[in-house]
Amino acid sequence: MNPDIDGMTTDLPDEAYFDDIRSTPVFDARLLHEPLTVLPTRTPICFKGSDAVSEAMNAMQRDHRGCVLITEDGTQRSRLTGIFTERDILLRIINRGRNPATVTLDEVMVRDPESLSADASIAWVLNKMSVGGFRHVPAVDEEGHPAIIVSVRDVVQFLVEAFPNEILNLPPEFGQDRYRTRDGA
Repeated sequence: MNPDIDGMTTDLPDEAYFDDIRSTPVFDARLLHEPLTVLPTRTPICFKGSDAVSEAMNAMQRDHRGCVLITEDGTQRSRLTGIFTERDILLRIINRGRNPATVTLDEVMVRDPESLSADASIAWVLNKMSVGGFRHVPAVDEEGHPAIIVSVRDVVQFLVEAFPNEILNLPPEFGQDRYRTRDGA
């Protein structure tokens, strides 16, 4: 035990007394300049515009996806022409009382969706999501073919992996540790 300035004792060695015990994690802005390829994305599900909405909905549910992409021939090897999302299901199908088995994707998809180049950075996708209010942003190659689809979930997962101790070691409930007393067993 070492006496401190006021005559009190501490359990810290002399050199550790002056160290900052609680180091505050700092957001590393370099993460924003990383390419989209570092994100945990998945290959997009593609359909043709003439396919039924019910087929797209089934694929979204089966693969736990929030959207599908529409291309000229329904494959990743052709140009991106549209996007169909969970939001479209609610606003363009259910809200209007339409039957998904009789409606084609051409009728309800967002045509020529905003997209990014496949070599864009995380900062660009966050900007696109924030400014446009998008939860999914397609990234395309130089020929306009879909390469990946980036979701908000992908970005959040990336940040959790970048700061695992700061995020995963939080108490189970927000504010839970504020009301705990230090007395007692």
